[in-house]
Amino acid sequence: MNFSNSLDSAIRAVLANKLRSALTMLGVVIGVGSVIAMIGIGEGTKRKSIEQLEIMGSNRITVMPDWARGRQAAEGQSALRVADVERIRDQVPGAKYVVGVASGRGQTVKFGSNNHRTSITGAEPEIAIILNATKMLDGEWYTYEDEIAMNRVCVLGYEVYDRLYAGERAVGTSVRIRDQNFLVLGVVDYKGGSGMMNPDDQVYVPFSTASDRLLGTKDFVSYITVQAISSEFLDVTQEDIFNVLYQTRRSATGEQLFRVMNQAETLETIQTQSRLLSLLLAGIASVSLLVGGIGIMNIMLVSVTERTKEIGLRKAIGAKRQTILSQFMLESIVMCLMGGVLGILLGQWGVQLVAAQLQVPPVIDLVAVGSAFGFATLVGVFFGLYPAIRASNLQPIEALRHE
Repeated sequence: MNFSNSLDSAIRAVLANKLRSALTMLGVVIGVGSVIAMIGIGEGTKRKSIEQLEIMGSNRITVMPDWARGRQAAEGQSALRVADVERIRDQVPGAKYVVGVASGRGQTVKFGSNNHRTSITGAEPEIAIILNATKMLDGEWYTYEDEIAMNRVCVLGYEVYDRLYAGERAVGTSVRIRDQNFLVLGVVDYKGGSGMMNPDDQVYVPFSTASDRLLGTKDFVSYITVQAISSEFLDVTQEDIFNVLYQTRRSATGEQLFRVMNQAETLETIQTQSRLLSLLLAGIASVSLLVGGIGIMNIMLVSVTERTKEIGLRKAIGAKRQTILSQFMLESIVMCLMGGVLGILLGQWGVQLVAAQLQVPPVIDLVAVGSAFGFATLVGVFFGLYPAIRASNLQPIEALRHE
């Protein structure tokens, strides 16, 4: 019996018990589908995170207070101040724009009968350049004149505008924040952000207005954001910022009371975490493949028992041990391959469904598809080997006597 005959016989044997074969393949289907879906969702999440970083501006360095160490040192010692912003501007040549931000989260903004809880970002006008938010849907950004005069003016992120105005023109109207009226000067065009730092879900006001009239932070800043001259100077600029702040922002034991991060580091962290998460999820999903393989071994052992007389008869008329071995191996492999194909379809459907719910791009990783399909084939070979060997080792006379 040649290979094509053995393959044809294996396919017919699998199709002869459709329900049993389908239930046997279920573990492989779920395993392959889960691996593809998990890796696809992980990759889509990573791409979404990278897009968010790009949306938030390029060549960006962020300085945050390290409150954990600040509490250990002295209350409020970690707090960043306006003076720190000025020192970075004066002493760091690689910093093109330096802006201190007074941030207030969970603030209610009202217009007419509509209201929306959002974040207030108090910053000087350069914040638009650093955050890559210069493209306006309508109106314009506030100016340094507004900053100096502490004017109650604001620029709305697209989501805030959409929630409050629902398409109507906002420029020239007033919104109410903390019982104060703010004149709307402009609306930033849609950027497609999400999460806690979503640039679309912000109300931007002059720093002086936020710190003195709205949030009461006075000489303190929530964080400092810096745009380097170019990406080539990003690491050097970050080191210079660290050296400047370390002179005054350190504990008695010499620990730094601040954190300096750049986009490249954040990107690397996201990629590392995403890679580890994808491997973890793929490993968990692979357990389903192993369980499916055990099910295939079980069914193949049952099949050998059921077909003992058939095996004995075939050996009695001249079938070789290798022929019997290859046929049962092919039956196991065929079930895994069929399960693998169905699993690929299930995984693609799962990626599309979950990605739509999480609002991340659906990614079908061809490497994951190939790996999952290949692993399914190995499962068929590994778990089908013992039943096939057992079938090929049966003695013709004993097999014919089997009841």
